[in-house]
Amino acid sequence: MLNLAASLCTVNPTFSNQTDEISLLAFKDSIIEDPHGALSSWNNSVNVCQWHGVKCGRRHQRVVELDLRSQRLVGSISPFIGNLSFLSQLSRLQNLNFSSNALQGEIPSNLSHCLDLRVINLSENDLVGKIPAAIGSFSKLKILYVFSNSLYGIIPPSLGNLSLLEQIVLKGNKLEGTIPESIGNLRHLKHFGINENRISGTVPPSIYNISTLLALIIVDNQLTGSLPWDIGLTLPNLERISVAENQFTGRFPPSFSNASRIGALDLSVNKFFGPVPVDLGRRMNDLWWMNLGDNNLGTGDAGDLSFVDSLTNCTKLKALGLQLNGFGGVLPNSITNLSTQLTYLHAGGNQFVGNIPPGISNYVNLLSLSLQKNRLSGSIPFNIGMLQNLQAISLAENQLSGSIPESIGNLTQLFDLDLQLNNLTGNLPQSLENIKRLQILNLSYNHLSGSVPRTIGLFSSLFYINLSHNSFNGALPSELSTLNNLQVLDISNNRLSGELPFTLGNCLRLEALLLSDLEKLSILENLNLSFNNLEGEMPLKGGFNNTSVISIVGNMNLCGGIPELRLPACPIPESKKHNNRKKTKKSVIRNPPPERNFLGSLMTIFLKLLTDFLQITCLVSEVSVRCTKEFYEKPIAVKVFYEKPIAVKVFNLDQLGASKSFITECEALRQTRHRNLLKIITACSSINFEGRDFKALVFDFMQNENLESWLHPSEDTTRKLNLIQRFNIAIDVVSALEYLHLHCETPIVRCDLKPSNVLLDEDMVAHVGDFGLAKFLARNTSNPTGGQTNSIAIKGSIGYIAPEYGMGGSVSKPGDIYSYGILLLLGILTGKRPTDEMFKDGLSLHSFCKMALPERVMEIADPCLLIPEEDLDDQINECSGEAKMRECLISLVMIGVACSTETPNERMSISEIVMELNAIKQVFLITDIHREKRVRIQLEKTVSKN
Repeated sequence: MLNLAASLCTVNPTFSNQTDEISLLAFKDSIIEDPHGALSSWNNSVNVCQWHGVKCGRRHQRVVELDLRSQRLVGSISPFIGNLSFLSQLSRLQNLNFSSNALQGEIPSNLSHCLDLRVINLSENDLVGKIPAAIGSFSKLKILYVFSNSLYGIIPPSLGNLSLLEQIVLKGNKLEGTIPESIGNLRHLKHFGINENRISGTVPPSIYNISTLLALIIVDNQLTGSLPWDIGLTLPNLERISVAENQFTGRFPPSFSNASRIGALDLSVNKFFGPVPVDLGRRMNDLWWMNLGDNNLGTGDAGDLSFVDSLTNCTKLKALGLQLNGFGGVLPNSITNLSTQLTYLHAGGNQFVGNIPPGISNYVNLLSLSLQKNRLSGSIPFNIGMLQNLQAISLAENQLSGSIPESIGNLTQLFDLDLQLNNLTGNLPQSLENIKRLQILNLSYNHLSGSVPRTIGLFSSLFYINLSHNSFNGALPSELSTLNNLQVLDISNNRLSGELPFTLGNCLRLEALLLSDLEKLSILENLNLSFNNLEGEMPLKGGFNNTSVISIVGNMNLCGGIPELRLPACPIPESKKHNNRKKTKKSVIRNPPPERNFLGSLMTIFLKLLTDFLQITCLVSEVSVRCTKEFYEKPIAVKVFYEKPIAVKVFNLDQLGASKSFITECEALRQTRHRNLLKIITACSSINFEGRDFKALVFDFMQNENLESWLHPSEDTTRKLNLIQRFNIAIDVVSALEYLHLHCETPIVRCDLKPSNVLLDEDMVAHVGDFGLAKFLARNTSNPTGGQTNSIAIKGSIGYIAPEYGMGGSVSKPGDIYSYGILLLLGILTGKRPTDEMFKDGLSLHSFCKMALPERVMEIADPCLLIPEEDLDDQINECSGEAKMRECLISLVMIGVACSTETPNERMSISEIVMELNAIKQVFLITDIHREKRVRIQLEKTVSKN
């Protein structure tokens, strides 16, 4: 709790302790749900100064602090529905903390009398609208936290009037416009965080002169301009500067060499150019994180990494990112003399030449080493085997020669080995069999020879093998059949002989088998590959130039080949577009995030510590609920890393398609961020204590399970949802769909939307989860539905799936609309499943509801909605009158019917649904205006008496 001393200034004689009490009771009246009973003590029988979360000043007994953080309160603070305007009467309020709740609506602009406010913390809610300019009138404000909401508009220039302001954190919103020049007037500012917004323009020069500034965090915006050359002098107290993922340009400021207090320096993903100061790390004794990746730094000359010598002073350094720049020359010896705490060294995508320094073995704590896409030569150092904690190594696309050293077998923690596109020779080392956790093995485009070792069957976790474009000979070992998790096997362009092992049929998860030698079979008489999921380019030679010999019907993703096959042209590979260098075929199977993502390195460090714990506690059962319980009840990792419970979804890899579902869900969750989508904490892909492949996703814990458990509870529970709760769930889910369809960089069709995939948190806020069947859509498509025309499988669950999918139709946004209509606006209103035994002989849930409109709508409503509930608050009781309920149900059922029509083009659009639901919400909850009026009258009477 933020404890700020009460200011005992002159009190306005028209306000009193009783005024504060009425004001707080009015706020309580706006809260729909209070699961922790935080406001249960707020009543007339107890003095207001003894209420939970309330603190009063000693002299006048007026409220000075209101701290209700993390209470899971649900309500609205907009002026329209139960607002906070009554709090404007708390004239001595100093600390207002409503963080980590589920408050909705706008930030009220009429807290006009709260001129004593020192702290405003409304972070991690569902607030919308603009940041009120009136906040600029709180002259004593020191802390302003409104991060992780959905606020839009500009940063109010009036914030520059708050001369005592020390911390501004606005990250994770939708703010636009520029940074106000007036921010530079804040001479006491210590923390300025506006990351993850849409701010554009340049940073006002005056901000770089705020000598008190400790942290400047402006990551992931659209900012331009350059950093001033003297930034290290004008900001002498700077401890963290992160300007990544913007459009900054200009030279690397040489004055950073004087920034002795910097612990984290992140300039990545910009357009900085030129050399890095030679003495950069000379005084950075506290530096632990430096990421200069994805810029235009360096000149390609031998002295580009001279600054690394100075980094040897940085004894706390854990992560160094130099990737995707123009650094040249040889890797200096000093790059092996950095802190032994180093866990990440990423320097790929540069112009380095010469050998890999053998001293690289000094980094015994290294987890990830990335030197790919350079011009390194010589052999792989034998002592690389000393990096026994290494999990991922990429030396791909260099000019390395010689054999793969036997010491590679000492890297027993390795799960990703990428040595493609080099000049490596010789046989595969026998010691390779020691790396039991290996999942990705890419040795393509080398000169490796000998037979594929039989011990490859020991790698039970392998799901990607690429040995293509080498000189392997002999027959493929039958032991390949033991690779139960194998998804991609590319052995094309080798010198293999003998029969293809029939035991490959045991690899049930195999999705891509690339041979590319079949066209050499000139006397081929019959090859039938019909009705598989084959993809890629068809050969042109051998039997493949004769349509009477081959049959490829039912493979939707093949391309090229002879004209008679009438296949679409193959897309030009990116490698051929941008350079002439040979590259391996890009596969859809990629290393799961975040192990290779330098920007996610901090979470990866956490993963390293968490992985073993997951293996022990989450494999107790294949059922994710039991895994979640086991995980949460053992507080070892939970208490160390999180202040709230988490849920772990463990994939049953014995089921066909589970690994692909894991990859799809990782990709979908990586690209999305919305308050009504299930929030992923991290992904885990590893080996369990039995040596089996283990894949899991870690999410925020949902206290109230899923919507299915509420609509159809078991006999031993008394769960039921009132109409307002159901209505709010409907809005939550459509908000998530609107985001996926319209606001993602790549539009996503959710597919398989059903009650069990709608999760409910402690506050009954709905979160859409399970993206295993999601599909990504191209924005510029000629298909009017925005669908994927190559869909060959039904995507969804019986009863909720759009009828056109069952007839081979493409995956589309209208398909999601159909599922939404069945799931929410029909299913939750009637309480019936679409697969109920009553729906037969032409009767469906859609037609059942359509026939009831409008006169008989109350007859089809879930009986739970018609039972009075004495324990509900006034808002729900007033809104649950039969006439009001009937009016609301008619409107909702009409939307549900319009969403679930058989013809896709006749369904409502997602924007229309959102607009209609918001209109219903305003009409349905209109009674709150009258309640507010009554409380205002009572407040005015009290004030007049005083």
